[in-house]
Amino acid sequence: MMESIARLRYLQASPQKVRLVADLIRGRDVEEAATMLQLSTKAAARPISKLLRSAVANAENSAENQQGGIDVGQLYVKEIFVDGGPTLKRLRPQPMGRAFRILKRQSHVTIKLDSRGQSTEAT
Repeated sequence: MMESIARLRYLQASPQKVRLVADLIRGRDVEEAATMLQLSTKAAARPISKLLRSAVANAENSAENQQGGIDVGQLYVKEIFVDGGPTLKRLRPQPMGRAFRILKRQSHVTIKLDSRGQSTEAT
C-alpha cells in the first residue's frame, strides 16, 4: 500500500504549540493516536484529530481505487511534521501614542500514514 497523506494549512496556532501535540502521536497506531488526541487538553488537538481522520479516509479511498481493502487497524502515523505558515501582523495601542506589534502565527501540518505489515521502501 502507498502511504496516505493529508495536509492542514493555515491553522491559526503557533507551530511551537502544535508541535507539542504532533510529538504525542508520531509513530503510534491510528486508534491509539485518535484516543490520545481526544483526551488531550491542548487546543491544537482538535484540528489534528480532524486531520488524522482525513488521512484515514484518504487511505481507505486510495485502497478502494486500487481494488484492495485496507485494515484501519494496520495503519500507523509514519510521519507528522509542522511547518510555519504566514504570520499575521497586528498592532495593539499602547500608552503615549505608541503601538506594539502582535504576531499571530499560523501553521501548516502534514501527516503521513502507512500500514505496519508492509514496507514501501524503494531499493
